[in-house]
Amino acid sequence: MKDKTFLMIPGPTPVPESVMLETARHPIGHRSSEFSAILKEVYENLKYVFQTKNDVFVFTASGTGAMCAALENLVNPGDKVLCLSMGNFGERWAKIAESRGAVIEKIKVDAGQVIDAQVLQEKLAQFNPKIVTLTHSETSTGAANDVKTLCSIIRKHGCLSVVDGVTSVCAMPCKPDDWDIDVLISGSQKGFMAPPGLAFLTANERAWKVYEQCEHPSFYFDWAAHKKAVADDTTPFTPAVNLIAGLNVALKMIKDEGIDNMNARHKKHAMALRAAIRALGLQLLVKDDSNASCAITSIVPPEGISVPDIRKTLKNDYDIVVANGQGQLQDKIFRMGTLGFVCDRDLIGAVGALEASLQKLGHRFETGAGVQALLKGLQ
Repeated sequence: MKDKTFLMIPGPTPVPESVMLETARHPIGHRSSEFSAILKEVYENLKYVFQTKNDVFVFTASGTGAMCAALENLVNPGDKVLCLSMGNFGERWAKIAESRGAVIEKIKVDAGQVIDAQVLQEKLAQFNPKIVTLTHSETSTGAANDVKTLCSIIRKHGCLSVVDGVTSVCAMPCKPDDWDIDVLISGSQKGFMAPPGLAFLTANERAWKVYEQCEHPSFYFDWAAHKKAVADDTTPFTPAVNLIAGLNVALKMIKDEGIDNMNARHKKHAMALRAAIRALGLQLLVKDDSNASCAITSIVPPEGISVPDIRKTLKNDYDIVVANGQGQLQDKIFRMGTLGFVCDRDLIGAVGALEASLQKLGHRFETGAGVQALLKGLQ
């Protein structure tokens, strides 16, 4: 049915109509007092969402832009950077660090696994890096690191922690000030319930001291330029005015719901979906619920049924879009997002559509088992 497509992918995620209507308004001047008033609210509410006393910068960029904004303002050629890799986005940290001339070491785990704290301690002692990059919620696999524990270890060793919170901020507890996270980044098209195009970064005093030693900081993403702009309720360069106006509406919605309540909603949805998948006789890539992301769930298709066929049936017959695997996981898993502007009704419809699709494709299970398990989890 036209205009009924529903996204259940890691991003972009569904956007509230009120946010979309705000982005559709005629643009206003980015140096006007009207826009400065919007930015003032945005900057303040971002600090609430990120649960930090430090400034949060807004870049007109994707989440990868925020990753560049982090490392391009910290790394000098020859610096040691330890990259904790659970999948594609952990690997991206390494590629960006290498582009700045860093000496890279990795702790790499199999798809669906998370970083072991003891292994991290041993590697830190052996390699003695300046910076450690890590992913909170790994979009490509649906695994989630214990960032609180890992960053505490990194801090005790005297290193700087740089965390990818692109799919965790708004979806999972993530508290940089309390958890020893030195730099945290995210993006608008995930839990923030806004369209793609904006990225965010917050850095503490420890990170700023490292920034001050950066020989060639980024021009577009320069922290000092953005810090000055935040103080003046403006931006260093022409921003995505309409996206920021829409973000302002989304942030107010998040604040009205409450960040803790939003985190709890995401966890309820993710765990209920995992229960439904198990009830349908399917395997989850991340076996242990305690290691699972609350943003994205990776599912192994039943034997004899392909991922492309499952995705095609869901899209063509039910207007629901789920994601394929990435890289080596392409066609080996499909990923269902529960991120952002998703409610119980959306999940019930999606699991019902998945049941119908699997039946059409020949998978045998007790009809309604997935929906029943989901409903139990949503209570």
